[in-house]
Amino acid sequence: MSIARGKNGKCWVLGCRDEHQSLFGLPKCEDTRREWLKFIFIDDVPARFSSHLAVCAQHFLSECFVNEGQYNAGFASRLMLKDGVIPTIRDRTIKQEYAGSFQQSPAVRHVGCQTDPPENRSVATQLSMRTLRHPVRSTQVTSMNDFGVGTTTGPLMTLQPLMTSTHITFTRPAKRSRLELDDEEKEEEDEYDDDDDDDDDDDDSVSMEGLEPHDSTCDPADSVSTEWTNMLPSSSPIQNIPKYIVYETCLLELFEMCPVCQRACRVRRRRLGTFLAVDQLCPHCKFSRQWKSQPIVGSTPAGNLQLSAAVYLTGASFFKLKKTFRAMHVKVFQYDTFRRHARMFLEPAIVYKWKRAQEVMLQRLSKDKKVIVGGDMRTDSPGHSAMFGSYSMMDLKSNTVIDIQLVQSNEVDLPCYMEKEGLKRSLALLGDHGVNLDCIVTNRHPQIQKFLKELNIKQFYDVWHVEKGVSEKLEKISDDKECKQLKKWLRSIKNHVYWTAASSKTGAERVAKWTSIVNHVQDIHTHNNPIFPKCLHPERISRDKSKWLTPGTPAFNELNKVLTSRRMLEHVERLNPHHQTSSVEAFHSVSIRFAPKNVVFNFLGRLCRLYLSAMHFNENADHLQATTSAGDPAFNVKSHRAKKGECTVEPVKTEQTFNYIDDLMNLLFDHVAKDPAPYFSEVLTIPIP
Repeated sequence: MSIARGKNGKCWVLGCRDEHQSLFGLPKCEDTRREWLKFIFIDDVPARFSSHLAVCAQHFLSECFVNEGQYNAGFASRLMLKDGVIPTIRDRTIKQEYAGSFQQSPAVRHVGCQTDPPENRSVATQLSMRTLRHPVRSTQVTSMNDFGVGTTTGPLMTLQPLMTSTHITFTRPAKRSRLELDDEEKEEEDEYDDDDDDDDDDDDSVSMEGLEPHDSTCDPADSVSTEWTNMLPSSSPIQNIPKYIVYETCLLELFEMCPVCQRACRVRRRRLGTFLAVDQLCPHCKFSRQWKSQPIVGSTPAGNLQLSAAVYLTGASFFKLKKTFRAMHVKVFQYDTFRRHARMFLEPAIVYKWKRAQEVMLQRLSKDKKVIVGGDMRTDSPGHSAMFGSYSMMDLKSNTVIDIQLVQSNEVDLPCYMEKEGLKRSLALLGDHGVNLDCIVTNRHPQIQKFLKELNIKQFYDVWHVEKGVSEKLEKISDDKECKQLKKWLRSIKNHVYWTAASSKTGAERVAKWTSIVNHVQDIHTHNNPIFPKCLHPERISRDKSKWLTPGTPAFNELNKVLTSRRMLEHVERLNPHHQTSSVEAFHSVSIRFAPKNVVFNFLGRLCRLYLSAMHFNENADHLQATTSAGDPAFNVKSHRAKKGECTVEPVKTEQTFNYIDDLMNLLFDHVAKDPAPYFSEVLTIPIP
């Protein structure tokens, strides 16, 4: 009597799709065991098979069980077989299906997928019927650990075939060529539709309209059209070939059975990061082949290199990507491999592309007679003792970043000298390319003022920096109990700074308009200065007379001291009426996404990420304003934390573009991967402290 064991395996009967909970192992009696094997393998018993084969209770008649009544009544947890019984129940269509496996299969077959609902759907597939059979697992499936692949610096880009097979000398059953037998299911998303318009065949297209989605979460926007195509080698570049996520069990089903003799095969797997190589060998007919999941670029899998490039070029974090892949159980390479790709290929490509783009911008600026630039420094590490400081130089007419200088703190005496050092290097670069400066717009740093004065370069101040300094001082003064009256004037004084800069043509006019605010807060609107004799606003009677300041009070004295100080008047005289460094500040906010302050990078890694942020900013700085469905300009209301809850109306821009990433990918695979030496030599010219 045979007792069913717990269901920790599966039924090995070919074609069994509705397994029972009770499984029975092979009997010890040789004659009965032989009959069981014939039933399992449909009279084609292989020479070697697993000793753990099992048959479920679905294949036995009811009279074969000892305790069927007790089991059905719930008094027994497992079925028990009588001695010497043989499984006899089989689906009638199974044997016909396997008997005609070498015949031509229809173009559209009924297949199953692990994500499909139980009901059948007719779809196109690139798999043959032999591949879609219930798998017969072999005990000779072996797996190997990850293997290493070296990275060479010589000529690369030797693409190896994805599938190779050995020639066999025995006679094979007649079969059609793969191009005729296997039908490829091609799912193209909207972004790839334009690439394959020439290859589409309208006569063979299959309409997917009318098929109701079985998943309630199905989004119609995610639907794709399925078309019949010939399985010809793709002429697309490696970096542009679509990729998919494939489950390991679904993939290995393609190699478990020999396509020639239909017997179990030996399968060996080798993995390197996202790359997988499968070696298939049939011990019966000696058929063998090798399949690779990715093309090989020299000795580097293309998918590994492109994944590293995608992470680096988009400013993403490798550790966050690895955490995401770990949650999905997707295999990925280690951080050391990512850094090796960055050093050998990615960073040389980034430096090369930035230098070429910078050369074009500087040649264009050298032809202009008057160039107006703006500069500012950003400390690239948190805290007061910054390790790095990046000085950005921008052409304010075209709103493009023309130079980035990364300064390390050990290159100067004190970290506060890094801004002056970055400005000095940028001006030297502009001078070497023959760029004639009309003026430069910066902040009010004393070292910068002295340095530009020594070089006799006209300097203007950014209005935002001046307004910020005045507002911070007045807000601190207004917190005093005797100066609370100033709170009513803070917003007006901020607006007066911008109006003074925008409406004045000379420095003297700016000073005259600025000092008029001292009389205005006293409700005096005529002034002794002939350049600006009276206020331009119409005369009106104020509803709140308590806001006017009285001379001699602490509030008025403190306000007059701040607004009419010698240093403040000098700064107001140098306010730039046309160009500001707000674009430089906007660029700094972009660079934070590529090179965050709280993430540690080495010198070259941070510099390359700053170059990437400059490429992204230059490509998207002047993209147009979006419009509504009616064609009107689109706006959005935003609340800024720095403005303490005040809302502003800002225009909505069109979608950003990332053409620089495509250009870098093409440069990487078409040139740098072939011979990285010339590009790597340009990196060596960068002085790294």
